[in-house]
Amino acid sequence: MKVLNLRCAHGHGFEGWFGSDSEFETQRDGGQVECPLCGDKAIVKGLSAPRLNLGAGREALPAEVQPQLPPQQTPEARWMRAVREVLARTEDVGDRFAREARRMHHGEVEERGIRGQATPEETAALLEEGIAVLPLPLPPALKETLQ
Repeated sequence: MKVLNLRCAHGHGFEGWFGSDSEFETQRDGGQVECPLCGDKAIVKGLSAPRLNLGAGREALPAEVQPQLPPQQTPEARWMRAVREVLARTEDVGDRFAREARRMHHGEVEERGIRGQATPEETAALLEEGIAVLPLPLPPALKETLQ
């Protein structure tokens, strides 16, 4: 298994796991590899350091002795985590978003967190009516279950 450092044309960096370099190239050329942040399919392979298993014969330190370093996350990873949190805490109302937002604003239904699709015109109309909305473009990878 090869872990490759990948980058899209917009500069977003991410990892990809492939059986070989040729498998990566086949999948990339077939349009199956895309940026998890923006969905761009213009992906290039970055430099990757090989993994050397030099300590195979050594015993591992007990868990309480091993150093615990705080995880370092890229801005992209933090953004993806925040978007996943929003997805987990809101109801997807699809193209009924503007209608549902108005119904909540006018007290016709109980307020709740919703997300969905609205045209730029619908969004502008909601804002003019004093209904707070926030456009949140979702990368295609978040619209499906990630493995």
